[in-house]
Amino acid sequence: MNNSQEQEFERLLAAMKKAGGVLNDAGIPFVLGGGLACWARGAPRTEHDVDFLVKPQDAERAQQALARAGMRPETPPEGWLLKAYEDGVLIDLIFEPQDGPIDDGTFERAEELEVHAMRMKVAALEDVFVQKLLALREQEPDFSSLLELARALREQVDWDEVRERTRESPFAKAYFILLDELEIVPAS
Repeated sequence: MNNSQEQEFERLLAAMKKAGGVLNDAGIPFVLGGGLACWARGAPRTEHDVDFLVKPQDAERAQQALARAGMRPETPPEGWLLKAYEDGVLIDLIFEPQDGPIDDGTFERAEELEVHAMRMKVAALEDVFVQKLLALREQEPDFSSLLELARALREQVDWDEVRERTRESPFAKAYFILLDELEIVPAS
């Protein structure tokens, strides 16, 4: 990783910590998701954004708390997430991913971990993979990051659960064929 990438990753982590602290101070429960949830368990660094999973009833309050802390809020047309920006870093407040709304189960499956010297709930890897697989579309059927994550985290994931929860997705079916053929994860 070059110096510029290192600085970008440090900005991402700083934004995560600031936003997490703001949500903690506001009493809004959240779970770290996406690439940072994978990184917290040993996957390669992510360069994208900070994903926080929040319950639907907490999403607007979370965005307002981040805005009060000086972050720039944005309400995208998608209707399943809200956004905020800290120092150019995107923070997604995801409340209704493709597999259904964030609920108590998401919080119960999450694990409390120390992430960059901050204790927080981190999404179960099965939840991360399910959300990422169900987000794949014909316009962007890119498996590269999902293959890299599977290679890095394969022993930590209940692949049968991920298969079951994504069984209706043709992209997930293709992904599992790739995992098997590339000998990353054996077929169930």
